[in-house]
Amino acid sequence: MIRSLLKPTRLAAWLFLACFTAVSAWAQTEPAAAPAALPEPTLEQRVADIEAYFNNAARTPDVASKIPGPGPGHNAWQMVSTALVIFMTMPGLALFYGGLVRKKNVLSVLAQCMGIAGLVTILWWAIGYSLAFGAGNAFIGDGAYAFLNGVNPGATGAGYWWISDTMWAMFQLSFAIITPALIVGAIAERMKFLAVLAFVAIWMFVVYFPFAHMVWSTTGFMSGILNANATIKAIDFAGGTVVHMTSGWSALVLCIILGPRIGYGKEKMAPHSMVLCMVGTGMLWVGWYGFNAGSALGADAIASNAFATTTIAAAVGGFVWAMTEWITRGHASVLGFCSGIVAGLVVITPCAGFVSVSSAVIIGVLAGIIPYLAVAYLKNKLGYDDALDTFGVHGVGGTLGAILTGVFADEKINSVVGPLKEGLLMSQFKAIGLTIVWSVVATAIIAFIVKAVIGLRPSPETERQGLDINEHGEEGYVN
Repeated sequence: MIRSLLKPTRLAAWLFLACFTAVSAWAQTEPAAAPAALPEPTLEQRVADIEAYFNNAARTPDVASKIPGPGPGHNAWQMVSTALVIFMTMPGLALFYGGLVRKKNVLSVLAQCMGIAGLVTILWWAIGYSLAFGAGNAFIGDGAYAFLNGVNPGATGAGYWWISDTMWAMFQLSFAIITPALIVGAIAERMKFLAVLAFVAIWMFVVYFPFAHMVWSTTGFMSGILNANATIKAIDFAGGTVVHMTSGWSALVLCIILGPRIGYGKEKMAPHSMVLCMVGTGMLWVGWYGFNAGSALGADAIASNAFATTTIAAAVGGFVWAMTEWITRGHASVLGFCSGIVAGLVVITPCAGFVSVSSAVIIGVLAGIIPYLAVAYLKNKLGYDDALDTFGVHGVGGTLGAILTGVFADEKINSVVGPLKEGLLMSQFKAIGLTIVWSVVATAIIAFIVKAVIGLRPSPETERQGLDINEHGEEGYVN
């Protein structure tokens, strides 16, 4: 092993990674002086100005000039961001996951992504948005916005940003769609379609809606920025806890309860199309700009910072994962690049609008190493069949990102960090602990309920033949 690591090419790679990390750390210790910020209007001033603009039929320049930032561009950016996040699920995630399964199951993954999109949209319209963003209590919203009553394009859903109610609801819907779709990767090729939909329907009420409320609502239990009375004053810019940790840790529990695929560990289960996987990865990367930069809730400097840190973390994560794979296994695979890019995107998500670009480099390095170790070694050691590495990338990566948010969040980048900086890391750990326990326990209960009522797995014959032809009556490839 030692001799292998000391081969000239691998030694050079080790030295490169060490120097790269050292330079990144040095850059982090010498941040450039931030330009002086313009005085921020109060929340009341922002709301009053926005209401005045929407209520003024003439849209006079003197009223429009009071709106912070470029005015209507904020709402336009949220439209684009919402479309980008939808693009992440379909076709991005669908192709990324679809390429990683065997060809007899490719359509099952696509159907699960599309089925989840439709189901979650119906739940969101009926009551989900209200449970996530209604006033309610610290843990769940009320029914004030059931069937999106009271949500209209002429009001401002995000409070002090220029985003209409309707656009805010649709932007958050796009997050609600992709989160349960991520779980599909862990249970791919061996869970009944009906069972997937039943599990997701319950999981949204028990896990996702409460966490969206707790972290991103003005009355939330863990909403450190929006709720001055929050019990846990944690921060999550775009979904480290709400999206990646809830889905990643739930995926781990569900795949363990479900059991491994028939032939797992004995038969070759290589991806049927790395081309589709790479195309899906590229789509995810592009869509992630809506995910992270869109979470600035405006086309402003914070969005620009989130855009930059997202780009850097993704690129560095993909490069470092592939180099780590080369060092430890003797090759840098396309799957390694794809996995590292997604890991970099996951880890930067909770901190994209809070950290500097130099911090993003370090975050990318860690994203390329720690989730890789979870995928390459932890899964094999513990023996669970996380088919497409959802837990290793999203569960471990989301947890790592939440921790690094507490380490690297900088009030010079985003002023909202200032009042929360003292004790922030401990708050992040508290949020992490609550997210893990809640997700694990809830998922176990839901899985056993679905298993008892309709069953989780298809018959062994169906699984061997493939889910595409048996569950959907179609084949992805016809000879």
